Amino acid sequence: MQIVKYVFQPHGDERGQLVALEEFKDIPFRIKRVYYMYDTADGFVRGKHAHKKLEQILVCIHGSCKILLDNGTEKKIVPLEKPYEGVYVASGMWREMYDFSEDAVLLVLASELYDESDYIRDYDEFLISVGAGK
Repeated sequence: MQIVKYVFQPHGDERGQLVALEEFKDIPFRIKRVYYMYDTADGFVRGKHAHKKLEQILVCIHGSCKILLDNGTEKKIVPLEKPYEGVYVASGMWREMYDFSEDAVLLVLASELYDESDYIRDYDEFLISVGAGK
């Protein structure tokens, strides 16, 4: 499994830093939804699902966290620790976000609007959907 990690161009001077993200330039899809997670309680795992169609870029814009990516045959852990790095999560990829630092803010850029029917929330169903199940 190939992990695609993006390093976005920070622009800064004595005033501070700025990272600008543009669809089809910095992000490989049209951005239709943006959301973020914060104040994640210690020990909790977020995500635990895959999407049939939706693609995402995850950026931990403050603090740090880990992303478990699973394509049904291989699992990889991607640490997100810098506010100018992001990881691409393709459709059909199981994801779990965990080990959030106390100050973590995880930004998610999504290719689609929220649609509950696009989610695969059962791991066994996910394995079947990618041809790795029983």
